[in-house]
Amino acid sequence: MKLFHLFALSALALSFSGTPVLKTSRPVPASHEDSTFKKEAAMIPWETNKRLVWDDFLCEPRLGTDAVASTSTSLGIAYQLTDGQLKYHITCYFNKEKSWGLMKTDYILAHEQGHFDITEIFARRLNEALQNYQFNKRTFKRDISEIYQSIVSQKEEYQKTYDAESDHSRNRKNQYDWLERIEILLAETAPYSKYP
Repeated sequence: MKLFHLFALSALALSFSGTPVLKTSRPVPASHEDSTFKKEAAMIPWETNKRLVWDDFLCEPRLGTDAVASTSTSLGIAYQLTDGQLKYHITCYFNKEKSWGLMKTDYILAHEQGHFDITEIFARRLNEALQNYQFNKRTFKRDISEIYQSIVSQKEEYQKTYDAESDHSRNRKNQYDWLERIEILLAETAPYSKYP
């Protein structure tokens, strides 16, 4: 794994916010097309060969906090029943307009990329859970909601643990360990990376 050069930082904190999105598919009314396009332009889908850069962080930095950066990601699912078949679409996005950086170093960017990668890991786990789901026409809406909420809860807990154990990237050794762990989990979940 190629790691960014990490160096010691004192008294820095990073912030993460994740946004769950669960919806059934519905056509977008024509009057909302412009706002939908703008929203999609602000969202970057997770891609294997694309890493975040500081130009992706468009939100004004929040002052008066210990945080030097904040990453906002979302894990979403849309689904519908078509001809008796369950169809679903999973999304994993980085929100450019809700993410910011005050101290823009490779070290901090690597930590922020870790948050985005964790969201992708759980998008893949959601895909795995849905692939293994035994469809029940009477309960599928509730079942999907429960599966989704469980995955989102696990993701949020994992994000908190990442920040706690790396001390928001201040613990260099743990930060290195976490970046390696994230790479391993991305490799392990690769069979579920081609989610619909």
